[in-house]
Amino acid sequence: MESLLALSKRIDKFSEWVGRWVAWLVLAAVLISAGNAVVRKAFNTSSNAFLEIQWYLFAAVFMLAAGYTLLRQEHVKIDVVSGRFSKRTQIWIDIVGITCFLLPFVFYIIKLAMPLVINAYVSNEMSSNAGGLIRWPVFALLPLGLLLLGIQAISELIKRVAFLQGMIPDPSKKQGAKTPEEEFAEFLLQKEVAAREAAQMGAQK
Repeated sequence: MESLLALSKRIDKFSEWVGRWVAWLVLAAVLISAGNAVVRKAFNTSSNAFLEIQWYLFAAVFMLAAGYTLLRQEHVKIDVVSGRFSKRTQIWIDIVGITCFLLPFVFYIIKLAMPLVINAYVSNEMSSNAGGLIRWPVFALLPLGLLLLGIQAISELIKRVAFLQGMIPDPSKKQGAKTPEEEFAEFLLQKEVAAREAAQMGAQK
């Protein structure tokens, strides 16, 4: 079990790394959207490519961060029934859900999606919109995102089995005590404090 827990930790680190890098795609989408709006208003010109790349980036954020979201325990859960059970029973429900539903779902959808991705790549399928982009990269996001989700699901399964054996604390508890909004507000506050300190140091000089 120790070796499996070591594997779980490596998977968690990988999902954390992916999640942090994928977050930059949100900024990219915002910048492209703003740039497209400026060009359209200032020069009365635009391209469907600008719109489609925004859709691609949104799809990338949604799919590639699926494993990271599972790591953070941020997927929507219906706790009306399971919340009444003991923690061990809740963990067993998670184990059954992962092994009987999540992992088979991941495998089946990847199996269905791969022929579409391969066909789009081989045929170099393009968007039907004028000036549109090639489609296989966005098609590939589906199996890739589900693969990342499946890998993280294996880590979550290992942690839940380890919890039942008394080896680790509750793995179903959200990693961050703070909400994403609270974390973002704290980040802005830190930036403001750093700016004030820099201004004070500049004034002293």
